[in-house]
Amino acid sequence: MNRRLAELRLPDVDRVTESSILIQPVGAIEQHGTHLPYNTDLVIPTRTAEALVDRFGDDLDLWLLPPLAYTKSNEHAWAPGTVWLSAQTLLAVLDDIGRSLATLPARKLVFLNGHGGNSSLLNVACRDLRLAHGLATFLMHPMLPPDQGGDSAASELGMGIHGGHYETSLMMYLEPGLVSDDLPAAVVPSKIAGNEFVRFGGPVSFGWLSDDFTTEGHIGDPSEASAQAGRKAFEATVEYLGRALAEVAEF
Repeated sequence: MNRRLAELRLPDVDRVTESSILIQPVGAIEQHGTHLPYNTDLVIPTRTAEALVDRFGDDLDLWLLPPLAYTKSNEHAWAPGTVWLSAQTLLAVLDDIGRSLATLPARKLVFLNGHGGNSSLLNVACRDLRLAHGLATFLMHPMLPPDQGGDSAASELGMGIHGGHYETSLMMYLEPGLVSDDLPAAVVPSKIAGNEFVRFGGPVSFGWLSDDFTTEGHIGDPSEASAQAGRKAFEATVEYLGRALAEVAEF
C-alpha cells in the first residue's frame, strides 16, 4: 500500500486513522565542506524515513510526509548557497504544518531531523504543537549529533558534528555520485576537545558558527569514510529507529 501521504487522492485519505503515525523528515540546505553536497542533511533523513515506512509502515501504520528542506542553518550563513530560516519563521512554519495535519484523524507526529542545528527548536515546537493542536509529538534523529550526546569516530575526539566520518560514509552509500572523490583531512577543534565543561556535548553549551572552527566547512574526519561503513550505519539506524517507532505506537 502506498504510504506517501502527498500521493493520496481525496477518497484515499480515510486510510489515515487514529492509530496512524505521521513522519516528517526535516533536513537543511547548507554547506558541507568541499566533499559533500548542500543537501546532505536533507538526503539522510529523507532516505531514512522512506526506508522506515517501506519496512515498518504496514505493521506500525506509518505515513510519510514530504520533507522540509529549508530550516535553521544560520551557523553556516557565511557560506553562499546556504538557505536558512530564522527561528521565528521556522516555528511559524512548524505550527502551520501541525495545524494542517491536525485535521487528519492521526494524533502522532514524528519529526525525523537530519540537522543538529534544528534540534533545540524542534523540541520547542514539539511542546507547542502538543498544546496548540493536541498532537502527540516526537523528535528523532538518524544520527544523534555528537554535541547532543551521540557517537563520533575516535579520530574526531567527539567533535564530528558536520561533514565528518558518519555523514560522509552515509552519503557515499546513499548518493555516491554527489560525493567528491577527494576526501579532505580531519578538521577537529582539538583545543576544546579536552575541556571538562565548554566543549561539544559538554554541560556548558555555547553559540557557535562553523567558520569559528574551520575555513574548509567540515568539522570532523571524513578521510576514512566509506560506502561500506555507510551501509552498515544506515541499516543499523533503520533497525533501531524501527524499535523506537514501535514505542511511539504504544505511547
